[in-house]
Amino acid sequence: MLFPVLQLIGGVILSLGWVPQIIQILKTKSVSDLSLKAYLLIFLGISLMEVYAISLAVNGAGLAFLITNTLSLCVVLFVITLI
Repeated sequence: MLFPVLQLIGGVILSLGWVPQIIQILKTKSVSDLSLKAYLLIFLGISLMEVYAISLAVNGAGLAFLITNTLSLCVVLFVITLI
């Protein structure tokens, strides 16, 4: 029980780590210093992990991983949309 809780907390922290970047983009209305290629690669990596997370969840394990990974995927997609 401890490890899924730690994973959930860690995943939420990692997902929320993107929020300052989003706030900065919205505040300055500028994405000129951001690399779209870098964010697309991050999105691809998280997408591949999402497939793995779905596989774990279907087999009855890894629900916390699926939740936090999906959150990260959505946040990074939002940054890409802003770029």
